[in-house]
Amino acid sequence: MKSHPSKGRVFRRGEAGFEQAVLGTSFTVRDPVRRPHIVVQANDVYEVMAAVRQAAQDGMHIGMCSGGHSWAQNHIREGGMMLDLSRLKGIEVNSGNATAIIGPGVLAGELNAEVVKHRLFFPTAHAYTVGMGGFLLQGGFGWNSRNVGMGCQNLIGIDVVLADGTLVHASEQENADLFWSARGAGPGFFGVVVRFHLKLHKRPSFIGLKTQVFRIQHLEQVLRWADQIGPQVSPKVEFQIVMNPKALLINSHGMEVVAPVMADSWSEARELVSFMTHSPVRKLSSLHLPLIPMSLEFMMKAGEKTLFLSNTRWSADNMWMNDPIEPLLPAIRRIADTQPPHPSHVLWLNWNGPASRPDMAFSVEQRTYLALYCGLGKGVDENKHVNWATDHMKALESWSRGIQLADENLARRPAKFVSDANMTRLDQARAKYDPQGRFHPWMGRLATQGT
Repeated sequence: MKSHPSKGRVFRRGEAGFEQAVLGTSFTVRDPVRRPHIVVQANDVYEVMAAVRQAAQDGMHIGMCSGGHSWAQNHIREGGMMLDLSRLKGIEVNSGNATAIIGPGVLAGELNAEVVKHRLFFPTAHAYTVGMGGFLLQGGFGWNSRNVGMGCQNLIGIDVVLADGTLVHASEQENADLFWSARGAGPGFFGVVVRFHLKLHKRPSFIGLKTQVFRIQHLEQVLRWADQIGPQVSPKVEFQIVMNPKALLINSHGMEVVAPVMADSWSEARELVSFMTHSPVRKLSSLHLPLIPMSLEFMMKAGEKTLFLSNTRWSADNMWMNDPIEPLLPAIRRIADTQPPHPSHVLWLNWNGPASRPDMAFSVEQRTYLALYCGLGKGVDENKHVNWATDHMKALESWSRGIQLADENLARRPAKFVSDANMTRLDQARAKYDPQGRFHPWMGRLATQGT
């Protein structure tokens, strides 16, 4: 079992170290202004249990953090307790039955590095430093998820500290309603998951990347083609387009059409991405690279170093789309024309998920996904760009079929993230397991789905 390099402490508002204990949990350097009364940096399960009992005794609400990649900084609330779980970093892999048990503070890259030793695979988050706790609770749109399922689908059990400080196990056979809730409730989950039990998969024999780059003037042609070809693309391919003010190698505003692929062989992978090689828009590309074999670790770190930069004020928003792209093109053109400087970017993702999912809280997804990430570096005018993602998503609300919690902006723009029926079930489970409302719910919620 791995341990965090620094021992956790308890910090109260006004004490030395408190500000760093709060703001140091967040990937984005934007200050949300909100502050809890106390920060508990738990070192193990027993300290988690003690902290929850103390919160109950003192009548405090609890917010939780594992890796701190919440764009909305959902874990930093006004008042109450912040429970920092980043030191719960245990990883146990059982290669015999292809399972693992991990702590919530394990980073995506750390889990990948451990399972690769056993030639196994888990659909981790795309960025190396994302904490697996929050990632798994909100659904887990990870590597190869179109093929092996989302992270939450590959959960087989959880160990949870409840609102009264007791530790229970939940699975499809035991405390099934708690387990059902954990798979998709995200930052509104009403317990502290201290261990996740995972189902692992055989590692793909080939992992690689196919890339094309287009100048932004070709936006409409490229998106029309992508929207049309998307349903035909194999689930083994993560076909996506990134609008980047400093696109790869052309260093100007453009679109990076990228297709990570995980296959049984190089030859199979080449066939799976041939739709890019023979596309009608290839002649418009400024850069066309062959399929390149690449480690997952390299892709995780490269994406983080080129797009998701640290020391940046981040905000994001998103929506699921199910309609043809054509009517949305003028709005997407406006998004591109007003795009803030790098590392701000726009993601169009070909999802085309399966016809059905296991019964779990996660319940909103559609054919394609659009997400806006506003990343403001030092010296960039906050007032000029801070509403970019929110305002453009509001303009597209009539086309939206809901959002996913990974890129939520609920405090500023409430939107549906689970079905109405599943929200009712979540509320019922919350009333059962957290009747006093000890754990903070989501920061925002549609009026039709309660308050």
